[in-house]
Amino acid sequence: MEGIEEGPATVWLQAHAGLAPPLSFELIAGGRSNLTYRVADTSGRTVVLRRPPVAEVLPTAHDMVREHRVVAALGPSRVPVPAAIGLCDDPGVIGAPFYVMEHVQGRVVRDVAAAERWLDKAGRWRASESLVEVLGEIHRVDLDAAGLGDLGRHEGYLARQLERWHGQFDRSQVEELPRAELVDALYERLSAAVPAQQETTLVHGDYRLDNTVLDGGGKVVAVLDWEICTLGDPLADVGLLMVYWSEAGDATNALEVSPTLAPGFASRKELRERYAALTGRDLGGLEYYVGFGYWKVACILQGVFSRYRRGAGGGDRSAVDSLGERVHRLAEAADAALAGVA
Repeated sequence: MEGIEEGPATVWLQAHAGLAPPLSFELIAGGRSNLTYRVADTSGRTVVLRRPPVAEVLPTAHDMVREHRVVAALGPSRVPVPAAIGLCDDPGVIGAPFYVMEHVQGRVVRDVAAAERWLDKAGRWRASESLVEVLGEIHRVDLDAAGLGDLGRHEGYLARQLERWHGQFDRSQVEELPRAELVDALYERLSAAVPAQQETTLVHGDYRLDNTVLDGGGKVVAVLDWEICTLGDPLADVGLLMVYWSEAGDATNALEVSPTLAPGFASRKELRERYAALTGRDLGGLEYYVGFGYWKVACILQGVFSRYRRGAGGGDRSAVDSLGERVHRLAEAADAALAGVA
């Protein structure tokens, strides 16, 4: 199986995770970044294994040691995460570092059909509330008590993020896709208007409904995909959640198939109001963070497009050809979101 040397992986999982071979490995669908596998043993026990893409890994991206550190540190907190089981930092075992965590029972709601199949309207409303409540808990984590106070620099988050993602955009150009010059113009515009960072919290960096596991009633029982988590401005997570939270009539959707288009989910306005009420934070300048969120997703998708064109990533590649067009549309959405930002 792509990305997994099953023999060496089995030996490691037997020794470090207590699994009983023979093991079965299944690539979990969804996501175009780190590869995620469900692993089952003869007793029926299942765990999840995460590893980087098989090629074209960009600098500072896909750090399994860092991701495992965050998941392990949050275990005792009020943030629901899978239990961390083990880390292998030896790339000789399966070709890259990887870590293993508990397989949390529940549903990952990726599209409208899944939302309507697994949640009734009350459950969709509860999922909306729970997602905001958990985001508040992420931003409430005591960094020093959790051992995460040195996860990243405490100041200058947005400036560093702008530099990082624009650098990835630069490194991800491919001949068959004309450069989205608006992304460059927005980088200059965003850099010139960076708001003052009022506080420093844990920032997930890719917080959205389909990066969580829900129970049957819509409660978030696990937050997944901590690969770009760092310390920074909590409003960046709120702005990005607005970007991912599609509503009927939106000209551009950040996700190809957004589950929040199903009836019963809260509106973006209701999410913002709930977050402000729970945390006491002023969201008056959120438009900047929404614009930044659209721009960041455009840069990320450019990297995804580049990796897939070079044969990396794993999983379903049927939508790759649409990625280039989506980069341009997301840049336009960022430009529109920033219309009222000085």
